[in-house]
Amino acid sequence: MVPALVAVAGPAQAETVVLRDFTLIDGTGHAPVAHQALVMTNGRIAWMGPAASVKVPRGAKVQKLPGTYLLPGLIDNHVHLGLVNGLAQDVKYQTPGSINAQLATYAAYGITSVQTLGTEKELIFPMRAAQRAGRPDRARIFTVGMGVVFKGSYGGVPGLDQKVATPEEARRMVDAQAAKGADAIKLWVDDEFGSIPERMPAAISTAVIGEAHKDGKKAIAHVFYRDNLEELVREGVNGFAHTVRDQPVTARDIAAMKAKGVWQMAATLSREASFTYSTLPFLNDPFFARGVTPAVLSELGSAERAQKLTSSPTFPKYPQVLRLAMENFAAEAKAGVPYGMGTDSGPTGRFPGYFAHWELELMVKAGITPMQAIVAATSSNARFMGARDIGTVAVGKWGDLLVLDANPLRDIRNTRKIRAVFIAGKSVPTIWESCAGRPAEACGARP
Repeated sequence: MVPALVAVAGPAQAETVVLRDFTLIDGTGHAPVAHQALVMTNGRIAWMGPAASVKVPRGAKVQKLPGTYLLPGLIDNHVHLGLVNGLAQDVKYQTPGSINAQLATYAAYGITSVQTLGTEKELIFPMRAAQRAGRPDRARIFTVGMGVVFKGSYGGVPGLDQKVATPEEARRMVDAQAAKGADAIKLWVDDEFGSIPERMPAAISTAVIGEAHKDGKKAIAHVFYRDNLEELVREGVNGFAHTVRDQPVTARDIAAMKAKGVWQMAATLSREASFTYSTLPFLNDPFFARGVTPAVLSELGSAERAQKLTSSPTFPKYPQVLRLAMENFAAEAKAGVPYGMGTDSGPTGRFPGYFAHWELELMVKAGITPMQAIVAATSSNARFMGARDIGTVAVGKWGDLLVLDANPLRDIRNTRKIRAVFIAGKSVPTIWESCAGRPAEACGARP
């Protein structure tokens, strides 16, 4: 169902773009509608309806898209920006330049908004402010700023002052991030397979969650263990940045999440899947290879890297971790726990943009439908993030759009068949027009 027709507004000099003759998948879960059109004025959707009814404003740019499928731009609600140079990871690489380059990569893959989750320096706030003051030409930033780490425990990145030892310190840190304009608050509760002596204690996590709510912010927790999920739900956490991965969630856990409105905000199945491989299985896939440099491709395929990964004591644990992650996500989704889509992309070996498409594929393999996966990555993510101007294709919202050459409801892997990406009504280069670290012609023609 499409909104009722409305008149196109705006002055004569307004920038106007008309897209027409596509099948609309609007991000709400409604059935697709064929032979549609929309008009964008100054980056926002001003009119939508049947292509036969569109009135093209004078001077408008018209793009005909027969045989295509138009969706809202995808949203990845769990990323980390600017942490790597190639495969080397260090917060010293986090600069406006490195962040903007990654935001352009996300956009090329049709990810038009990202939520950074706790490892960003203060520079992220003025970058977000600059975007919100105008019309960005790469993925939009939502951010929690720096997340809260219990001193001596798991979480964060070296080089950021984000560790607390007492509830009072935790509250001060939450207040500081809220004062800077954090969109939410992040905390970590984990011990890296028991290799760290202590997880964040309940006194600290309770303080973080309570102060976040006092400041009008949602609290998002990194979690691994089922007992921590149970405790964090009791404390009032709003969402989880990963699924439980040590044992199956129980019916009681699910009932408690539903009763309190707690989201499985991100399942990060692609993260867990990536750790099961000594050599990633998609190095020869052009959809992946176009987004990374030849040096990175070479290192990813090296015998030395494979040997290093397989020699880690945690490597044999990940097949079971992935199985539990998928089963727990499926159980929660089937029972009606609200969920979004997030990848934990950005740290070394977890690639911006590509992992979102892999995540969608794994979510469907876990048991949800392609339509449910698309809704998770669009309107559901926007709802959890409080992002009212994105997430669906609707009059008044930003023209953040993904145009595909094949039906993603027939095969979720068709999200990779990208024809065009728009952010705030502007066409941006897609991954099929990209070739990282090489001249454009070096990647060859689009398959």
